[in-house]
Amino acid sequence: MAAWVPSDALGRRLLCGTEYGTVRYVGSVPPTAGIWLGVEWDDPQRGKHDGTYEGTQYFKCRHPKGGSFIRPNKANFGVDFLTAVKDRYALNDERDVQHGTENTLVFGKKTVEFVGMDSIAEQQRQVQLNQLVDISVRECAVSHAGQKEEISRTCANIRHINLSKNLISMWETVTAIASQVQNLETLNISENKMKFPSTSTSVSSVFSKLRILALNRTEITWAEVLLCAPGWPALEELYLTSNNITVLERPDDVLQTLKLLDLSDNQLLDGNQLHLIAHLPRLEQLILRNTGLSSIHFPDAGFGCKTKMFPSLKRLAINDNKISQWSSINELDKLPSLRSLQCHNNPFMDTEKNPETLRQLIIAKISQLEVLNKSEILPAERKGAELDYRKIFGNDWLAAGGNWNPEKNKPSEEFLAAHPRYPSLCLKYGAPEEGELRGQQPSTLKNQLLTLTIKCPENPEQKPVEKKLPESMTIQRVKGLLYRLLKIPGSELKLSYESSKLEGKEVELDNDLKPLQFYSIENGDCVLVRW
Repeated sequence: MAAWVPSDALGRRLLCGTEYGTVRYVGSVPPTAGIWLGVEWDDPQRGKHDGTYEGTQYFKCRHPKGGSFIRPNKANFGVDFLTAVKDRYALNDERDVQHGTENTLVFGKKTVEFVGMDSIAEQQRQVQLNQLVDISVRECAVSHAGQKEEISRTCANIRHINLSKNLISMWETVTAIASQVQNLETLNISENKMKFPSTSTSVSSVFSKLRILALNRTEITWAEVLLCAPGWPALEELYLTSNNITVLERPDDVLQTLKLLDLSDNQLLDGNQLHLIAHLPRLEQLILRNTGLSSIHFPDAGFGCKTKMFPSLKRLAINDNKISQWSSINELDKLPSLRSLQCHNNPFMDTEKNPETLRQLIIAKISQLEVLNKSEILPAERKGAELDYRKIFGNDWLAAGGNWNPEKNKPSEEFLAAHPRYPSLCLKYGAPEEGELRGQQPSTLKNQLLTLTIKCPENPEQKPVEKKLPESMTIQRVKGLLYRLLKIPGSELKLSYESSKLEGKEVELDNDLKPLQFYSIENGDCVLVRW
């Protein structure tokens, strides 16, 4: 007897063993007898050809060896949603569907826990379907909604659904399931390669309460996102990683409630694409890891001014990109609400070998930043970074037309483009004194380093530490270093030193702006730390 083939098999998702694929052809393949399914596999290694057999092309594949033919009896076209739920939670008499093993789902920084086979106690086996709130049917071969209204009759209290890595072939299937879940708040349908609407759909109340939606690895385009978005009136978090999205469009009258958007692992055409989503009024977190970004620019605002773009953006992640110029970091100071930045693995970071100096430069360039690369910026660290920046680039400022006399202070456009915060740092701390800048004489690092012993008289358990510090290092920076070394807030530290030549005499290091050499500290002296 011939194996059953669904009437809508073409375009359907299927499982063959553990391999996922999409049906691209249904029919005969001469000279063999019977029906074959031509499959484009998610993993091209599973395939044999591009859909061409014995000189005849039966279907097309993206990969030259991504396709092959299988008999229908080898194909698993999946089960309906409720069958998967009953099996997953041991509420079926027979359990013959492969179980997923993941009980948690990571949304950016948040971990949403779903009730899963591995975490439920024995009494969960007896629980009624209508008591389930969080449901995970990841990797349970779900392909369709099932009988109409059956889900709403039996699962009235569902709020969170993990439908990732199943056999859903089209958005309409998702809508058919969600339409029976009145209070759906969280939905993950990642890793389902499906077809999305190509024209505007009638707006319904199916997703009226949906707050979190994950569409990672679904091959959705941004245009398709915008076509579906009118149906997501309350959406706050949208995850769209690894979808080959290259171009964006301005979302007019949609996604206006969005607080978090993750576009990681999509190679955007250029940095100007960001301007098209820059006016989402409530967007607080934007994740752009590995998006091919090489520059960031907000052309509506000049030096020292704030942009009207991204008015609510507090947290930005631009790790693993191609940003090579510090000018892009300068631009981030234009964002009015930015508080947290992640920027690891960008070429501009290779311009400075010392990671501490690199961190200080970024802190000094972005005025309102409170967290950098997941590490909090304390007031003492910010003050030290800004004072050092003001001093390091002081001679450049003078050479570019800067002057202690406000009437003669006219630094060049080139200097302001490279150091847009410099004028505000001079207003905050005063222009760098002539003596400070004159002291910056070139000398070898070896001559600059002092070997000092660090002791904590009030904490005998803390063993003395020997450190080599530049004699030009300010007390402010020494405190920042000791904060990290001793794990205590730098602002609370009180420093003094004992000279190896004058035993018993202790000199207080009381001016944060002065360098170690100001106090005539020498090799072998002992710095005393109290708090």
